[in-house]
Amino acid sequence: MKILSKIYFAVILMFLYVPIFVLIVFSFNETKSKSVFSGFTLEWYEKLFHNRIIISSLVNTIIIAIAASVVSTVLGTLAAIGINSMRKTPKAVIMNVTNMPIINPEIVTGVSLMLLFVFFAARMSFQFGFVTLLIAHITFDVPYVILNIMPKFKQMDPNLFEAAQDLGCSPVRAFFKVILPEIMPGVVSGFLMAFTYSLDDFVISYFTCGSTSQTLPITIYSMTRRKVSPEINALSTLIFITVLVILIIKNIVESRSAKRAASFRGERA
Repeated sequence: MKILSKIYFAVILMFLYVPIFVLIVFSFNETKSKSVFSGFTLEWYEKLFHNRIIISSLVNTIIIAIAASVVSTVLGTLAAIGINSMRKTPKAVIMNVTNMPIINPEIVTGVSLMLLFVFFAARMSFQFGFVTLLIAHITFDVPYVILNIMPKFKQMDPNLFEAAQDLGCSPVRAFFKVILPEIMPGVVSGFLMAFTYSLDDFVISYFTCGSTSQTLPITIYSMTRRKVSPEINALSTLIFITVLVILIIKNIVESRSAKRAASFRGERA
């Protein structure tokens, strides 16, 4: 059974990662062939960094991802604090409501946001562009931040906040000195997850971007409708590496926080 489980695991990994490996290999292909590797070159990466449309979309994507992640992290942290202070039944209801955008198909969220923006555009000086994209990304990022922070409240001693106040801290000081350090791993994980989702979102961005502000996935989609250039392979490789680095950082942060929590529990015992 162990051999079969290992074989099954290897097949799953091959199914998931062999296409990405092929894409990475052919991003260094000397010719535009999609089936024959004729030689190593960095030409497509050089052309990629000289492509103004791609660079403009990349800069726009990074700005939106960072701005949306920062705002959603602040809003999600405040929301998680409020939800944690609720009683059991309201807390369960609110958590179900906040988890709805995660379960909801992206196309439904994208179309509903588009209709909302159209409603406001028809009644005031409002156009699709950077602002609509930013609002849309914040909308779907906040639930992921809450999802990452709430478990940290469950792991935390609920009496810490009151103990800090008993020792002379004001409520604000107690929050920044006691509560925030305890939930910080969840805050960082929520930020990284929000940044990752903002970076590679296509469906919701497609419905809310307009013609003046486009993200990188939309630009890639527009380019692949005509012809798949090796530049797309190079760009996809860079995106994959970026997301992989973010996930590694996230796992390192979570493992370190778990070790600290384990050592803290050991010291208390």
